[in-house]
Amino acid sequence: MAPRIPSYIFEATSENQNLTSAQEVLKRQIYEKMRPARRKFIDRLGYDNWDPFQEPNHPLDMRVDAGMRTTEQLLSQFLKSLGDEEISSVYRKGALDCVMGVITKDEKYRGIFDFCLWYYDLLKKEGRLSKTSQEFQAFLHGARPKDQEA
Repeated sequence: MAPRIPSYIFEATSENQNLTSAQEVLKRQIYEKMRPARRKFIDRLGYDNWDPFQEPNHPLDMRVDAGMRTTEQLLSQFLKSLGDEEISSVYRKGALDCVMGVITKDEKYRGIFDFCLWYYDLLKKEGRLSKTSQEFQAFLHGARPKDQEA
């Protein structure tokens, strides 16, 4: 029994295909092994325009940012930059969401990025930026900076 190949995976192109004689034979064999319903689809496209040898689609994980880094590389590089800091699974998930947003150019994450830059500049202007991330975390949770205590 011939394998069932869904016809929608084949691409129809209007360009002339430069097929070798072996590819022409294989193309004819594929066509003849198809069920009549699938052949009907190819007939609508036009047998000569039908390309059963199209390149596969590229998977999502092969998408890269402007610096040609994959999502995995970006996340790994970011997490390494934190050093020995304790990282929760929720924090890691948030970072991964941002990485995916950057790679796919999602407007939501562009807004988040722009806000974070603006907020950083605001804190810098007000002199509230701390030297360590622990002090910054304390600031975010409402603790007073050490130089303002007493």
